[in-house]
Amino acid sequence: METLRLSAKGQIVIPKEIRSRHHWEAGTDLVIEDLGDRLVLRAAKPFPRTQPEKGLGCTGYRGPAKSIEEMDAGIVDTLRREWVPGEPR
Repeated sequence: METLRLSAKGQIVIPKEIRSRHHWEAGTDLVIEDLGDRLVLRAAKPFPRTQPEKGLGCTGYRGPAKSIEEMDAGIVDTLRREWVPGEPR
């Protein structure tokens, strides 16, 4: 545990070891949560933004049952057509 000092402007310095461990660089947006006797810091956007319909697309399927192999092939086919490396979905 480390002791930090609050500046006159209400600022603290998060030690480099902790910033590195969490991959927090200058400009990283953080969320602070007040839990009464403690504060919790989290990255504001730990995961890329997603669209529910991308994950729920097959929930309304009414056709014939598919084998695991057929489902795997369909997933691979869709990924090949739609996935762009580095682009959030």
